[in-house]
Amino acid sequence: MSVFRRMRDITVANLNERLEQAQDPVKLIDQFLHSTRQEISEVEALYNQYSQHTKQLQSQVNQAAAMRDKREEQAMLALKAGEENLAKLALQEKIIHEEKLEQYSGLLDQSRQSLMELEGQLSELKLEYQTVYSKRQYYAARMESLRLQQRMNARSAALGGNGDVPKMFGQLEDRLADWELEAKSLRDLRRMGQEYATAAGETVATVLEREMAKLKEKLNRNGKE
Repeated sequence: MSVFRRMRDITVANLNERLEQAQDPVKLIDQFLHSTRQEISEVEALYNQYSQHTKQLQSQVNQAAAMRDKREEQAMLALKAGEENLAKLALQEKIIHEEKLEQYSGLLDQSRQSLMELEGQLSELKLEYQTVYSKRQYYAARMESLRLQQRMNARSAALGGNGDVPKMFGQLEDRLADWELEAKSLRDLRRMGQEYATAAGETVATVLEREMAKLKEKLNRNGKE
């Protein structure tokens, strides 16, 4: 495994094992996706840094190669002109730039190799992310199906599931009768309220006398019978 790749809390290698034990697989997958997004961001940042570093190394290599060729050309001209000392000085600088070219070329090769490795990691991480994201959608759909099935089972259990339709309607009749009784009681209360409102102008004594007269009349009828 690459030295540039850190260990995640959840990896593809142990994700399946942990999914089998998870009560909420979607939550576990979301943790994995979050961790993978973070790692992708880190690798992309590192890739950008290496890319910039590689460009700088390439510039150093190009500069060293140009100076090496230039000093070699100058040494050649000096030697043709009989200036052997100047030719030696130019050759000395050529050797310095050749050494610099070799050093920076080695660094450039290493940097390019790291870039290729980071590109591979990015491709792998993005593929992992897309694959697990697709699985996440599938597991989310399965979890939703399970929740709906549980709700349906709960409702079936509440209804009894015995197909006792007459009993069900009998219970409904009882409930409706109760509601009708409540409605009648409310009507009676409203009617009584209206009667009291009509009699509000009368004195309490007058009302009592009238009720007393009604009661006596009722008693007399019962006595005659």
